[in-house]
Amino acid sequence: MKCYMCAKEGKNTDALAICIVCGMGVCAKHLIHEETPVWEGDYPIELKPDLEHIKRIVCKACNEALKENCMFDEVC
Repeated sequence: MKCYMCAKEGKNTDALAICIVCGMGVCAKHLIHEETPVWEGDYPIELKPDLEHIKRIVCKACNEALKENCMFDEVC
């Protein structure tokens, strides 16, 4: 699998991981490895803090969306 973001830039870089939110293949340059909020799969989406403090891999776009939509400093 190739990094989706690198492919958009015209590069041919192997993906090192897959975003846990959207499933996008990402390389080391485009992945973010940090604690993320937990979503139990219900709608409307309600993000909760991760009580286990597990670092997960997300792409930059999903990381920005999480920060924008969940009061990252307080809840996540």
